[in-house]
Amino acid sequence: MTDSLSLSLFYLLLVTALHIHHVHSFTTPTSSSIPSSLSRVSSSQSSLKASTANEGTIPVPRSDGSTHQLSYRIARPMSLSSRQAAPIVALHGGPSLPSDYLYPLEDVVPYRSILFYDQLGCGKSDEPNDISLYSIEDSVADLKALLKKLGVRRFHLYGQSYGGILAFEYMKSVACENREEEDDDDDVKCLSAVLSSAPTDVPQIEKDFERLTKELTLPLSGDDDDDDDDDDETPIATPNDAELAELFRVNHQCRLPEMPAPLADAYANAGSVWRGTDAICDYVARAPPDDASRMPSSMILRGEYDFVSEDSVEGWREVFNTPFLRYKTLEGCSHHGLLEKGQVYGEIVDSYFAEYD
Repeated sequence: MTDSLSLSLFYLLLVTALHIHHVHSFTTPTSSSIPSSLSRVSSSQSSLKASTANEGTIPVPRSDGSTHQLSYRIARPMSLSSRQAAPIVALHGGPSLPSDYLYPLEDVVPYRSILFYDQLGCGKSDEPNDISLYSIEDSVADLKALLKKLGVRRFHLYGQSYGGILAFEYMKSVACENREEEDDDDDVKCLSAVLSSAPTDVPQIEKDFERLTKELTLPLSGDDDDDDDDDDETPIATPNDAELAELFRVNHQCRLPEMPAPLADAYANAGSVWRGTDAICDYVARAPPDDASRMPSSMILRGEYDFVSEDSVEGWREVFNTPFLRYKTLEGCSHHGLLEKGQVYGEIVDSYFAEYD
Protein backbone atom coordinates (compact mmCIF):
# COMPACT_ATOMS: atom_id res chain seq x y z
CA MET A 1 0.00 0.00 0.00
CA THR A 2 1.31 3.46 -0.87
CA ASP A 3 1.80 6.19 1.72
CA SER A 4 -1.17 8.07 0.20
CA LEU A 5 -3.47 5.12 0.77
CA SER A 6 -2.39 4.76 4.38
CA LEU A 7 -3.77 8.19 5.26
CA SER A 8 -6.47 8.27 7.91
CA LEU A 9 -9.95 9.27 6.77
CA PHE A 10 -10.05 12.47 8.81
CA TYR A 11 -6.57 13.49 7.66
CA LEU A 12 -7.44 12.98 4.00
CA LEU A 13 -10.57 15.12 4.30
CA LEU A 14 -8.60 17.70 6.23
CA VAL A 15 -5.91 18.11 3.58
CA THR A 16 -8.50 19.33 1.09
CA ALA A 17 -9.70 22.00 3.51
CA LEU A 18 -6.26 23.43 4.16
CA HIS A 19 -5.87 25.56 1.06
CA ILE A 20 -5.67 28.69 3.19
CA HIS A 21 -6.12 27.78 6.86
CA HIS A 22 -3.91 25.80 9.22
CA VAL A 23 -5.52 23.68 11.92
CA HIS A 24 -4.11 23.92 15.44
CA SER A 25 -1.38 21.30 15.94
CA PHE A 26 -2.23 19.00 13.04
CA THR A 27 0.75 17.84 11.01
CA THR A 28 -0.40 18.91 7.55
CA PRO A 29 1.04 20.10 4.27
CA THR A 30 1.76 23.81 4.00
CA SER A 31 -0.44 25.83 1.68
CA SER A 32 2.45 26.16 -0.75
CA SER A 33 2.57 22.37 -1.16
CA ILE A 34 -1.02 22.20 -2.41
CA PRO A 35 -1.60 22.67 -6.14
CA SER A 36 -3.18 26.01 -7.02
CA SER A 37 -5.79 24.16 -9.08
CA LEU A 38 -7.24 22.72 -5.85
CA SER A 39 -8.61 26.06 -4.70
CA ARG A 40 -11.64 26.52 -2.49
CA VAL A 41 -14.19 29.23 -1.97
CA SER A 42 -12.65 31.94 0.19
CA SER A 43 -13.95 32.19 3.74
CA SER A 44 -14.88 35.79 2.95
CA GLN A 45 -17.58 34.38 0.65
CA SER A 46 -19.10 32.32 3.44
CA SER A 47 -22.42 33.85 4.47
CA LEU A 48 -24.24 33.36 7.72
CA LYS A 49 -27.80 34.24 6.84
CA ALA A 50 -29.92 37.01 8.18
CA SER A 51 -31.98 35.17 10.78
CA THR A 52 -31.79 36.62 14.29
CA ALA A 53 -29.45 34.67 16.56
CA ASN A 54 -28.39 34.56 20.20
CA GLU A 55 -24.98 33.27 21.23
CA GLY A 56 -23.55 32.29 24.58
CA THR A 57 -21.73 29.69 26.64
CA ILE A 58 -22.59 27.29 29.42
CA PRO A 59 -20.24 25.52 31.87
CA VAL A 60 -19.93 21.73 31.64
CA PRO A 61 -18.19 19.66 34.33
CA ARG A 62 -15.78 16.76 34.04
CA SER A 63 -14.95 13.90 36.37
CA ASP A 64 -11.66 15.47 37.49
CA GLY A 65 -13.56 18.42 38.95
CA SER A 66 -12.72 20.80 36.10
CA THR A 67 -15.30 22.95 34.34
CA HIS A 68 -15.20 24.03 30.70
CA GLN A 69 -17.22 26.36 28.50
CA LEU A 70 -19.49 25.06 25.74
CA SER A 71 -20.37 27.62 23.04
CA TYR A 72 -23.84 27.69 21.45
CA ARG A 73 -25.76 29.66 18.84
CA ILE A 74 -29.57 29.82 18.60
CA ALA A 75 -30.99 30.86 15.24
CA ARG A 76 -34.49 32.41 15.50
CA PRO A 77 -34.49 32.28 19.33
CA MET A 78 -38.06 33.62 19.55
CA SER A 79 -39.29 30.29 18.15
CA LEU A 80 -37.36 28.11 20.59
CA SER A 81 -40.53 27.22 22.53
CA SER A 82 -42.84 26.93 19.51
CA ARG A 83 -45.53 24.25 19.75
CA GLN A 84 -46.31 24.42 16.02
CA ALA A 85 -42.77 24.03 14.65
CA ALA A 86 -40.51 22.56 17.31
CA PRO A 87 -36.85 23.63 17.26
CA ILE A 88 -34.00 21.57 15.83
CA VAL A 89 -30.99 20.67 17.94
CA ALA A 90 -28.09 20.24 15.50
CA LEU A 91 -25.15 17.97 16.30
CA HIS A 92 -22.01 18.37 14.20
CA GLY A 93 -19.59 15.66 13.14
CA GLY A 94 -15.94 14.91 13.52
CA PRO A 95 -15.53 14.35 16.37
CA SER A 96 -14.27 17.90 16.80
CA LEU A 97 -15.46 19.40 13.50
CA PRO A 98 -17.36 22.52 14.67
CA SER A 99 -20.83 23.64 13.64
CA ASP A 100 -19.86 26.17 10.94
CA TYR A 101 -20.73 23.80 8.08
CA LEU A 102 -24.24 23.19 9.46
CA TYR A 103 -25.23 26.88 9.57
CA PRO A 104 -26.76 26.67 6.04
CA LEU A 105 -29.62 24.75 7.69
CA GLU A 106 -30.95 28.19 8.59
CA ASP A 107 -31.46 28.97 4.91
CA VAL A 108 -33.19 25.75 3.89
CA VAL A 109 -35.30 25.01 6.99
CA PRO A 110 -37.51 28.09 7.38
CA TYR A 111 -39.24 29.33 10.53
CA ARG A 112 -37.85 26.79 12.99
CA SER A 113 -35.43 27.77 15.70
CA ILE A 114 -32.16 25.87 15.38
CA LEU A 115 -29.77 25.28 18.27
CA PHE A 116 -26.16 24.83 17.15
CA TYR A 117 -23.28 24.24 19.53
CA ASP A 118 -19.60 23.37 19.27
CA GLN A 119 -18.92 20.21 21.20
CA LEU A 120 -16.11 20.41 23.72
CA GLY A 121 -12.72 20.46 22.03
CA CYS A 122 -13.44 22.48 18.89
CA GLY A 123 -14.69 25.74 17.44
CA LYS A 124 -15.57 28.39 20.01
CA SER A 125 -15.82 25.91 22.88
CA ASP A 126 -12.96 25.16 25.26
CA GLU A 127 -10.40 22.56 24.25
CA PRO A 128 -8.86 20.95 27.35
CA ASN A 129 -5.61 19.12 26.59
CA ASP A 130 -6.37 16.06 28.72
CA ILE A 131 -7.79 13.43 26.35
CA SER A 132 -9.37 11.58 29.29
CA LEU A 133 -11.93 14.41 29.49
CA TYR A 134 -13.44 13.38 26.14
CA SER A 135 -15.82 10.53 25.37
CA ILE A 136 -19.17 9.90 23.72
CA GLU A 137 -20.69 9.54 27.20
CA ASP A 138 -19.32 12.94 28.22
CA SER A 139 -20.72 14.45 25.01
CA VAL A 140 -24.16 13.01 25.80
CA ALA A 141 -23.99 14.53 29.28
CA ASP A 142 -22.98 17.89 27.77
CA LEU A 143 -26.00 17.81 25.45
CA LYS A 144 -28.34 17.10 28.36
CA ALA A 145 -26.78 19.97 30.33
CA LEU A 146 -27.22 22.35 27.37
CA LEU A 147 -30.88 21.45 26.89
CA LYS A 148 -31.56 21.90 30.59
CA LYS A 149 -29.73 25.22 30.84
CA LEU A 150 -31.53 26.69 27.82
CA GLY A 151 -34.92 25.29 28.79
CA VAL A 152 -35.37 23.31 25.57
CA ARG A 153 -38.16 20.80 26.30
CA ARG A 154 -39.63 19.72 22.94
CA PHE A 155 -37.28 19.41 20.00
CA HIS A 156 -36.16 17.44 16.97
CA LEU A 157 -32.65 16.05 16.90
CA TYR A 158 -30.46 16.37 13.82
CA GLY A 159 -27.04 14.70 13.71
CA GLN A 160 -24.63 14.79 10.79
CA SER A 161 -21.92 12.11 10.47
CA TYR A 162 -20.49 11.57 13.99
CA GLY A 163 -23.29 13.86 15.17
CA GLY A 164 -25.70 11.09 14.17
CA ILE A 165 -23.84 8.67 16.45
CA LEU A 166 -24.13 11.22 19.26
CA ALA A 167 -27.85 11.66 18.52
CA PHE A 168 -28.42 7.90 18.73
CA GLU A 169 -26.46 7.59 21.99
CA TYR A 170 -28.42 10.50 23.49
CA MET A 171 -31.75 8.88 22.57
CA LYS A 172 -30.60 5.52 23.87
CA SER A 173 -29.46 7.09 27.15
CA VAL A 174 -32.85 8.75 27.64
CA ALA A 175 -34.63 5.50 26.75
CA CYS A 176 -32.61 3.68 29.41
CA GLU A 177 -33.37 6.35 32.02
CA ASN A 178 -37.12 6.12 31.32
CA ARG A 179 -37.43 2.32 31.30
CA GLU A 180 -40.66 2.08 33.24
CA GLU A 181 -41.86 5.66 33.33
CA GLU A 182 -44.89 7.09 31.58
CA ASP A 183 -44.32 9.94 29.17
CA ASP A 184 -44.96 13.31 30.79
CA ASP A 185 -45.78 16.32 28.65
CA ASP A 186 -43.62 18.43 30.97
CA ASP A 187 -40.51 16.28 30.46
CA VAL A 188 -37.75 17.06 28.01
CA LYS A 189 -38.78 15.23 24.87
CA CYS A 190 -37.10 14.49 21.58
CA LEU A 191 -39.97 14.28 19.08
CA SER A 192 -38.03 12.73 16.17
CA ALA A 193 -34.54 12.55 14.74
CA VAL A 194 -32.65 12.68 11.45
CA LEU A 195 -29.32 10.87 11.31
CA SER A 196 -27.53 12.17 8.23
CA SER A 197 -24.56 10.19 6.84
CA ALA A 198 -24.07 8.54 10.21
CA PRO A 199 -22.40 5.11 10.40
CA THR A 200 -23.24 2.39 12.89
CA ASP A 201 -19.80 0.83 12.62
CA VAL A 202 -16.64 2.95 12.50
CA PRO A 203 -14.27 0.07 11.67
CA GLN A 204 -16.53 -0.62 8.68
CA ILE A 205 -16.28 2.92 7.30
CA GLU A 206 -12.50 2.82 7.67
CA LYS A 207 -12.52 -0.30 5.48
CA ASP A 208 -14.88 1.42 3.04
CA PHE A 209 -12.59 4.45 2.97
CA GLU A 210 -9.59 2.28 2.10
CA ARG A 211 -11.56 0.56 -0.67
CA LEU A 212 -12.80 3.86 -2.11
CA THR A 213 -9.36 5.47 -2.13
CA LYS A 214 -7.94 2.43 -3.92
CA GLU A 215 -10.70 2.68 -6.53
CA LEU A 216 -9.92 6.35 -7.06
CA THR A 217 -6.28 5.58 -7.85
CA LEU A 218 -7.01 2.78 -10.35
CA PRO A 219 -7.45 5.09 -13.38
CA LEU A 220 -4.14 6.70 -12.45
CA SER A 221 -2.18 3.47 -12.10
CA GLY A 222 -1.97 2.54 -15.77
CA ASP A 223 -3.57 -0.86 -15.04
CA ASP A 224 -5.93 -2.19 -17.68
CA ASP A 225 -6.95 -5.85 -17.59
CA ASP A 226 -8.12 -5.69 -21.21
CA ASP A 227 -4.75 -4.48 -22.50
CA ASP A 228 -2.35 -7.38 -23.05
CA ASP A 229 0.34 -5.23 -24.63
CA ASP A 230 2.53 -4.44 -21.63
CA ASP A 231 5.03 -2.70 -23.89
CA ASP A 232 2.57 0.16 -24.48
CA GLU A 233 2.02 0.93 -20.78
CA THR A 234 3.02 4.45 -19.79
CA PRO A 235 4.00 4.99 -16.15
CA ILE A 236 1.68 7.41 -14.39
CA ALA A 237 2.68 9.20 -11.20
CA THR A 238 0.96 8.29 -7.95
CA PRO A 239 -1.25 11.18 -6.76
CA ASN A 240 0.14 13.13 -3.84
CA ASP A 241 -1.85 13.63 -0.65
CA ALA A 242 -3.58 16.81 -1.79
CA GLU A 243 -4.51 15.37 -5.18
CA LEU A 244 -5.91 12.20 -3.61
CA ALA A 245 -7.79 14.28 -1.05
CA GLU A 246 -9.38 16.36 -3.79
CA LEU A 247 -10.33 13.24 -5.75
CA PHE A 248 -11.95 11.82 -2.64
CA ARG A 249 -13.73 15.08 -1.87
CA VAL A 250 -15.35 15.56 -5.27
CA ASN A 251 -16.45 11.93 -5.40
CA HIS A 252 -17.46 11.01 -1.85
CA GLN A 253 -17.35 14.01 0.49
CA CYS A 254 -18.83 17.08 -1.24
CA ARG A 255 -19.49 16.89 -4.98
CA LEU A 256 -19.12 20.58 -5.78
CA PRO A 257 -16.41 22.07 -7.99
CA GLU A 258 -14.82 23.80 -5.01
CA MET A 259 -14.77 23.14 -1.29
CA PRO A 260 -17.66 25.18 0.22
CA ALA A 261 -16.42 27.87 2.57
CA PRO A 262 -18.51 26.73 5.58
CA LEU A 263 -16.97 23.26 5.37
CA ALA A 264 -13.42 24.52 4.86
CA ASP A 265 -13.85 26.94 7.76
CA ALA A 266 -15.08 24.10 9.99
CA TYR A 267 -11.96 22.07 9.22
CA ALA A 268 -9.85 25.15 9.85
CA ASN A 269 -11.32 25.39 13.37
CA ALA A 270 -11.34 21.67 14.11
CA GLY A 271 -10.03 20.38 17.41
CA SER A 272 -6.60 18.84 17.84
CA VAL A 273 -6.97 16.72 21.00
CA TRP A 274 -9.91 14.35 20.41
CA ARG A 275 -10.56 14.32 16.71
CA GLY A 276 -11.75 12.28 13.76
CA THR A 277 -12.44 8.58 13.44
CA ASP A 278 -9.29 7.75 15.41
CA ALA A 279 -11.05 9.07 18.53
CA ILE A 280 -13.94 6.62 18.10
CA CYS A 281 -12.14 3.88 16.16
CA ASP A 282 -13.83 1.01 18.03
CA TYR A 283 -17.38 2.39 17.97
CA VAL A 284 -20.14 0.00 16.95
CA ALA A 285 -23.74 0.95 17.78
CA ARG A 286 -25.52 -1.32 20.28
CA ALA A 287 -29.23 -1.66 20.93
CA PRO A 288 -30.68 -0.47 24.25
CA PRO A 289 -31.81 -3.05 26.83
CA ASP A 290 -35.13 -4.79 26.23
CA ASP A 291 -36.79 -2.87 29.05
CA ALA A 292 -35.80 0.57 27.72
CA SER A 293 -38.55 2.89 26.62
CA ARG A 294 -39.14 3.33 22.91
CA MET A 295 -36.78 5.65 21.09
CA PRO A 296 -38.13 8.45 18.85
CA SER A 297 -39.04 7.84 15.22
CA SER A 298 -36.02 8.53 13.05
CA MET A 299 -34.90 8.99 9.46
CA ILE A 300 -31.58 7.60 8.23
CA LEU A 301 -30.34 9.87 5.44
CA ARG A 302 -27.26 9.44 3.25
CA GLY A 303 -25.95 10.49 -0.16
CA GLU A 304 -25.84 8.24 -3.20
CA TYR A 305 -22.02 8.57 -3.38
CA ASP A 306 -21.43 8.90 0.36
CA PHE A 307 -18.31 7.34 1.85
CA VAL A 308 -20.69 6.23 4.59
CA SER A 309 -21.93 3.23 2.62
CA GLU A 310 -25.31 1.52 2.58
CA ASP A 311 -23.80 -1.34 4.57
CA SER A 312 -22.58 0.99 7.31
CA VAL A 313 -26.04 2.55 7.82
CA GLU A 314 -28.04 -0.66 7.47
CA GLY A 315 -27.13 -1.58 11.04
CA TRP A 316 -29.42 1.12 12.42
CA ARG A 317 -32.33 -1.26 11.78
CA GLU A 318 -30.89 -3.64 14.34
CA VAL A 319 -30.23 -1.16 17.15
CA PHE A 320 -33.23 1.20 17.13
CA ASN A 321 -36.04 -0.16 19.29
CA THR A 322 -38.70 1.71 17.32
CA PRO A 323 -40.52 0.27 14.31
CA PHE A 324 -40.71 3.77 12.83
CA LEU A 325 -37.36 3.97 11.07
CA ARG A 326 -37.21 5.45 7.59
CA TYR A 327 -34.37 5.37 5.06
CA LYS A 328 -33.72 7.99 2.40
CA THR A 329 -30.94 8.25 -0.20
CA LEU A 330 -30.17 11.64 -1.77
CA GLU A 331 -29.50 11.18 -5.47
CA GLY A 332 -26.38 12.84 -6.80
CA CYS A 333 -25.09 13.69 -3.31
CA SER A 334 -22.27 12.39 -1.16
CA HIS A 335 -21.49 13.07 2.51
CA HIS A 336 -22.65 16.70 2.66
CA GLY A 337 -26.05 16.80 1.00
CA LEU A 338 -26.87 20.01 2.88
CA LEU A 339 -24.09 21.81 1.00
CA GLU A 340 -24.63 20.00 -2.31
CA LYS A 341 -28.41 20.24 -2.77
CA GLY A 342 -29.50 22.53 0.02
CA GLN A 343 -33.12 23.19 -0.93
CA VAL A 344 -33.92 19.53 -1.56
CA TYR A 345 -32.12 18.54 1.62
CA GLY A 346 -33.92 21.16 3.70
CA GLU A 347 -37.34 20.14 2.38
CA ILE A 348 -36.68 16.50 3.28
CA VAL A 349 -35.53 17.34 6.81
CA ASP A 350 -38.24 19.92 7.53
CA SER A 351 -41.11 17.85 6.13
CA TYR A 352 -40.01 14.83 8.16
CA PHE A 353 -39.87 16.84 11.38
CA ALA A 354 -43.28 18.37 10.58
CA GLU A 355 -44.81 14.90 10.74
CA TYR A 356 -43.91 14.75 14.45
CA ASP A 357 -44.51 18.33 15.61
